[in-house]
Amino acid sequence: MRISFNPQDKAILDEVIEFADARKIKLYIVGGYLRDIILNRRKVNPDIDFCINSKAINFGRALAKKLKAGFVVLDKEHGACRIVKNTKTKTYTLDFTDFKGRTLQDDLAHRDFTINTLIVELGTDALIDKHGALKDLKAKTIRVVNKRAFDDDPLRILRAFSFSAMLRFKIDNATLKLAQLRRKKLADVSFERVRDELFKIFDSSSTFETLSQLDKLKILTVILPEIEPMRGVNQGPYHHLDIWMHSLESVRQLEMLLEKVTDNKDIQHYLDEVISSDRRRRALIKLGALLHDIGKPKAMRRREGKLIFHGHERVGADISEGIAKRLKLSNDEWNALRKMIFWHLRPGFMADNEPVSERAKFRYFRDAQNEAVSTLLVSLADQRSTRGRLTTRKSREQHERVVAVLLKEFFAKQKEHKPEKLINGNDLIKELKLQPSPLIGKILRELEELQAIGKIKTKEEAFKAAEKLADRKTGP
Repeated sequence: MRISFNPQDKAILDEVIEFADARKIKLYIVGGYLRDIILNRRKVNPDIDFCINSKAINFGRALAKKLKAGFVVLDKEHGACRIVKNTKTKTYTLDFTDFKGRTLQDDLAHRDFTINTLIVELGTDALIDKHGALKDLKAKTIRVVNKRAFDDDPLRILRAFSFSAMLRFKIDNATLKLAQLRRKKLADVSFERVRDELFKIFDSSSTFETLSQLDKLKILTVILPEIEPMRGVNQGPYHHLDIWMHSLESVRQLEMLLEKVTDNKDIQHYLDEVISSDRRRRALIKLGALLHDIGKPKAMRRREGKLIFHGHERVGADISEGIAKRLKLSNDEWNALRKMIFWHLRPGFMADNEPVSERAKFRYFRDAQNEAVSTLLVSLADQRSTRGRLTTRKSREQHERVVAVLLKEFFAKQKEHKPEKLINGNDLIKELKLQPSPLIGKILRELEELQAIGKIKTKEEAFKAAEKLADRKTGP
């Protein structure tokens, strides 16, 4: 079988071939790039892996100079480096590694899954399949190359599931059993690497299914031990599931919800926004749905025969901070996750008081900020996962209506020109003879709210309102 490279990729590969031929070096393309060509999953910015008998770092460094590209050593001990080459339309990531073993056959035997063992010798277009990769690609199966695959790199346990989620492939039974047997080794893996595979699962369209499988095999608890106290904890008559199963069901409901809004350009643009590195908001929202009630076990109290979870959103935000730090999430990701968990109850409270006042809407958008939509989606998934005997159709319909209104208003406000403040802190100091203090900030925040809900529209009205606020806050 011959492989077909597109013209842009071929232009880059021809430069690599010319450079290797001049040095009489045999170079092989291996793995995911070839797999994706077979599956017709070509990336906008391709990643191409090469292997070489030895001295890959020296070869890569010299090639980078020739290509006028970026160069970095990935692993000096195992001979791995990366070249990043920008063209007018694409960014190419070219990774070069020494053989894992003495020969090419040894190298392939040390790779993770059969579907990643396809090779092409550079300069030919002939596809070589030594481990049944084409057969497993056709069968849509994830299978380890050998039984030591997870011992060589325990992250491969999670990679099996991220490939399964992204490609919609099944993991063969022997590989599943091996993953369960070796699961505790995942605790020793760098959590940056764990995070990256976990977010691939969250970014897929089969997150619930994959998380459920990881949970059944007791792998998920190795990554997120904080979920254990959630198991088996009853939540009272409004719920039909314990805290943990409710949290998983929330992820399922969120996925179903996201499938129904694919035609909404505003929501899609919002979900596709990159928060950090290449991690998108849609993945982070699923993590928020999974963790939204993680504070309930610690906050649980029994009062007059009833279970209450007062303050669980605050406790959950604190617990999730530890998870965010361990997974090395960026500050932007952690702030977004915290807002989703901390404010996830607010939309429900607003729905209980339908119709929602302009003041309540303003305060919600002010507090949730950019995560207003994320929080609404988590809240809706949470509500749809709550089907206890005391949950009524009326309350569910109210919740749905209020969330729909708030989603519409959020995107409408994003497109509006934000009005300028009527007065600022210097105006207050000058006109009202106030001293610089936290009081000025409090007055300005209340004036912003009054302006947003249409209670004040001019400078004169703003000064009158500010005077009343100042008297109220400094009075006896």
